[in-house]
Amino acid sequence: MGVTEAGPRGTVLAVDAGNSKTDVAVVTPDGRVAGAARGAGFQPPRVGVERAVDGLADAVVRALAEAGLDRVAHVSACLANADLPVEERELTQALRARGWGRTVDVRNDTFAILRAGLPAGALPLGVAVVCGAGINCVGMTPDGRTARFPAVGRISGDWGGGWGLAEEALWHAARAADGRGGPTELARALPAHFGLADMAALIEALHLGRIEAVRRHELSPVLFATAAAGDPVARSLVERLAAEVVAMATVALDRLDLSDADVPVLLGGSILAAGHSGLDTAIRTRLAARAPKAAPLVMTARPVLGAALLGLDRVGAEEAAYARLRDHYAPPA
Repeated sequence: MGVTEAGPRGTVLAVDAGNSKTDVAVVTPDGRVAGAARGAGFQPPRVGVERAVDGLADAVVRALAEAGLDRVAHVSACLANADLPVEERELTQALRARGWGRTVDVRNDTFAILRAGLPAGALPLGVAVVCGAGINCVGMTPDGRTARFPAVGRISGDWGGGWGLAEEALWHAARAADGRGGPTELARALPAHFGLADMAALIEALHLGRIEAVRRHELSPVLFATAAAGDPVARSLVERLAAEVVAMATVALDRLDLSDADVPVLLGGSILAAGHSGLDTAIRTRLAARAPKAAPLVMTARPVLGAALLGLDRVGAEEAAYARLRDHYAPPA
């Protein structure tokens, strides 16, 4: 394998940077992982682009050092909060300035989940819906066409994600507790999760910061457990999330002319991959009605695999490289 000023020919630096953590891998043209590292979350809206990229640098440098390199041929970065074209351009410019690779591709991190979740040997064809802290959806075809959403919250029409579900659960529970809304077991279950007696105590603790705002994400599993126990209000929220997931997926399929095609719909993120049976059943039922040939698949592979596969796509790797890379990230038997 020759070496150029941009590093070994065809070597890829793969970056999957989410809100809570970053995974980095240095992948050789034959699909071998030569270096890897993990870092902190990536939140440019909160800290600014340069500081966010500074946060990536530690993990990148460690992965490169393990591989015995200081540069690579290509950087394939799938980044949280790269939601708009202008954000992708800014982040691309910032990564190019670091000199980690001769070429740089920046995509939203949802593309990593899509590419990672496709079956072994498959072309980049399908749709992925990700529901973790927030919700997003992308679609991709082998000829380079994509479908996506701004996915920046309620101002772009989004509903769902762990944070949104927690907010909805709190809203219904508060109204049930003070009489403005109908009864729901959430009014007991949510404060009980934090060891509190009632909703009044939970509202006070959240408002005064005695329970940190970030801990609200802990309430989405409580919502799903309450729904599974038969609570009508909790079940209605689960059904609404299923409808939102299917709406995003089918719009993406329509945009790519795939509504009648046999294509995978990948379901990823902490909520969709958690195995909530009521949610999974509702999604599959609704999707079958809207796009009967689409095949829903829960994504369990690490998203950094997707960033690396996109990098191998870019450098024109051989088929054996894809198989070797997938084997590296396969879960233990």
